[in-house]
Amino acid sequence: VKVPAQKVTTVKLTPKAQPLKDKQTATKDGAMITELIDGVKIREARTVIDYRGELTEMWNDDWAFDDGGVPYVYHVCCAPGSVRAWVVHLKQVDRLYYPSGRIQVVLYDARDGSPTQGKINEFYFGQARRALLRIPPGVYHGVRNVGTDDAWFVNMPSTPYRHDDPDKYRLPLDTPDIPFHFKALGEARLHV
Repeated sequence: VKVPAQKVTTVKLTPKAQPLKDKQTATKDGAMITELIDGVKIREARTVIDYRGELTEMWNDDWAFDDGGVPYVYHVCCAPGSVRAWVVHLKQVDRLYYPSGRIQVVLYDARDGSPTQGKINEFYFGQARRALLRIPPGVYHGVRNVGTDDAWFVNMPSTPYRHDDPDKYRLPLDTPDIPFHFKALGEARLHV
C-alpha cells in the first residue's frame, strides 16, 4: 500500500523564539556520529541470546582493537548517581567494557600537541549499549551512573596496576581545568 506524500510547511518563529537546531547524532542505521578524540576507539558489543540466556564477548585479540595484550583485569561497581572523576594515566591505556546499568562516560584530551587537544567526548554505555572503549594515556575520564540500579564496568588496562607506584593521577570533580561539569541527574544539557 502506497501512502500519499503529505504537504510539509515550514513555520516562521518570532524573532524572540529562535531555537538552536539539533545536530545529527546518529545515522538512519543507528550508528553514532561524533568526532572521537585521537586514539579513542569504540567497539560495540554483540550479545548472543538463546534458550540458556546470553553471552557477550568482552575481549578478543583477533579483533586487533589495539596492539597490547590483557595483563590485568578488574571490575568496578558504581552506585546510582555516583560520579568517579577525573582520572588520567600517563603510560597506561584503559580498555573499559560496559555491560550493565546506564553509565555516562566523559573524556577530555589534555595531551599537549594532540590533534584533538581540548576536545570533550561524551558517551552513554551499559545494558542497552554494551561496548568496549579504548582510552589512551593523557585523556582524562570520568564516569557517572545515570541509572537507578548499580552499574558496573570492567577495565582491561595495558599494564598491571602497580600498588607501590600507580600510574593514576586525579583532578577534583569540580576542577576548572576541564571544560565539563556533571549536571544534576535530570538537568538538561544543550547539545549544539
